[in-house]
Amino acid sequence: MTVDPAQNVDPAFLPKAEFAFPGPLRDRLVAAILDGSKTATTALLAEYEHEGEPLPSVGGRSVVVDSDDRPVAVIEVTEVRVVPLDEVDLTHALDEGEGYTSVEEWRAGHEQFWHSDGMRQALGDPGFTVHDVTRAVLERFRVTIRLHPSD
Repeated sequence: MTVDPAQNVDPAFLPKAEFAFPGPLRDRLVAAILDGSKTATTALLAEYEHEGEPLPSVGGRSVVVDSDDRPVAVIEVTEVRVVPLDEVDLTHALDEGEGYTSVEEWRAGHEQFWHSDGMRQALGDPGFTVHDVTRAVLERFRVTIRLHPSD
């Protein structure tokens, strides 16, 4: 791993940032992070609660991994908001870098993921579904270090 002397950060000691499940979706999201088009992400509060993990905090850093679990970048959280799904705004939807052009399109894409068998299994709830009042964790971040898989 490369240590960034300016920031005194060794990515080997940072928590992982895993976007979606390994596979084509993660590959697209990681590519969007690396090309700068993805600067925001959304998770469900239920995910954090199920895993017993604390919410991200501003200034927190993590290492983005690709589908092969290789570190590709270090990101730093710049903003965190917890809102009901029906309060997600267009700016956030656009900044997710997935090509959405409306909040409705963003929500449909995310609901497809959240209602997937993989997500329901990860949450331990085969009937899990989201509603307008489901709490979402909206996170903004910036890439601080780009890594090469061979580092």
